[in-house]
Amino acid sequence: MKPGRVGTMTHDYKRHGTTTLFAALNVLDGTVIGRNMQRHRRQEFIRFLNTIEAQVPVQKSIHAIVDNYATHKHPKVRQWLARHPRWTFHFTPTSASWLNAVEGFFAKLTQRRLKRGVFLSVLDLQAAINRFVVENNAEPKAFTWTADPDKIIRAVRRGYQVLDSIH
Repeated sequence: MKPGRVGTMTHDYKRHGTTTLFAALNVLDGTVIGRNMQRHRRQEFIRFLNTIEAQVPVQKSIHAIVDNYATHKHPKVRQWLARHPRWTFHFTPTSASWLNAVEGFFAKLTQRRLKRGVFLSVLDLQAAINRFVVENNAEPKAFTWTADPDKIIRAVRRGYQVLDSIH
């Protein structure tokens, strides 16, 4: 490592496996519900939804803002949603601000816990991730919307005008 040079992996780096972190960010208070799983299929996603279902008070409705990943639209997931009427899925484009909040959490996790970490097993990796989630929830920060809604509406109107002029 030299000053001004980005760190790279060492020659003796060894990957001991991977994990999938499902994370639900409560934008009202900044807490995160996280769960590590081996894969990212509908089965694991439904197990994660059940985790959230168990942790969120029954009288609360749940609005899940999810990307357009196929797992989130699988028929079994849709069946699960039909059996859980307090849930509403909102599908957003990849660049949506709500997903940026979640990406911010993952970036913080990467920078503060995973980057340059040494994990001798997947269990070590998962333990580090779980500790980070617990520490994050000890002092959570609510998501604050900073975009000007009028500016967004103007941009949407411009987009519609362009689309109308093409046809």
